[in-house]
Amino acid sequence: MTDLSFLLEYINLITLGICLCVGFALKYAKIFDWLGNQYIPLSMLVLGTIINVLVNIPSINAAVVLGGMISGLASTGLYEMMRNLLDKDGKSDIL
Repeated sequence: MTDLSFLLEYINLITLGICLCVGFALKYAKIFDWLGNQYIPLSMLVLGTIINVLVNIPSINAAVVLGGMISGLASTGLYEMMRNLLDKDGKSDIL
């Protein structure tokens, strides 16, 4: 079993929050329905990277890019975790 807890230090909460909200909106706006929802994590990876680079413009390095990518992907995982916690009986209205 590999310990990936060191990646938690790269998560930017602002980037994660923005990606979570945008991903939620994309899912329920039915934008990706014709392609399938499998492209939402990829779009959150790209959005997270762009946001993190813009926030850290004076000092862009590989850690900033990695932080954006991890934060974007973590937002999709956080969404799934919230959906599973709130959808206990299989009849969730929102998530």
